[in-house]
Amino acid sequence: MIPFPKKKVPRDVALKDLRILEREYPNPTTALQYRNPYELLIAVILSAQCTDERVNMTTPALFARYPSPRDLAAAKPHDVEKLIKSCGFFRMKTKSIIGAARALAEQYDGVVPEQREALEALPGVGRKTASVVMANAFAEPALAVDTHVFRVSHRLGLTLGKTPRDVEDDLTALLPKRKWGNATHWLILHGRKICKAPVPRCGECPLNSLCPTPAIIARHRSLPRQPR
Repeated sequence: MIPFPKKKVPRDVALKDLRILEREYPNPTTALQYRNPYELLIAVILSAQCTDERVNMTTPALFARYPSPRDLAAAKPHDVEKLIKSCGFFRMKTKSIIGAARALAEQYDGVVPEQREALEALPGVGRKTASVVMANAFAEPALAVDTHVFRVSHRLGLTLGKTPRDVEDDLTALLPKRKWGNATHWLILHGRKICKAPVPRCGECPLNSLCPTPAIIARHRSLPRQPR
């Protein structure tokens, strides 16, 4: 595993990194397909430890059968499990999405709330899920830290944060609020295209000259291999 940098890059370098990412990934959006805040909320819950592509293959049948929170709230868990099984952890996710739908139906008249506190109080919804919904469904300033954002921001030396919240705080301190949601997508897209796990494509990266990770990789590769 490639070690992360042990210190942050200077602020001016971090800002240049982010400007380059903004140029490389203009007008970014979530890869999850949805038509309204309810569909986005459920899709994000399903996306935990699952690809967006797989979720997009699953949700059309789910939403055709349960087009509103009230419909999903009344669903039988076994029926939902069959529809979302390919997303993994399907029993836990079934419990979460039915629970969230019930809360929406009973507490919010079937309408997804815009406020973070209310979103995070829904079953199956943590800070990351709430941030994705806020930024994409309601254009509220929110930055979501998933595995790509965590990895790429560390490799670039934008953060030394040990937790997703620490990383979020470091990134939001670098950007105006209006760019928080887009920054999530810049880092995710860069993580999928270039800064891959476990090995990044540094030779193709527009941030190569600014990033501390290529030097770390070079040192890592020059170390003698330990005998098995």
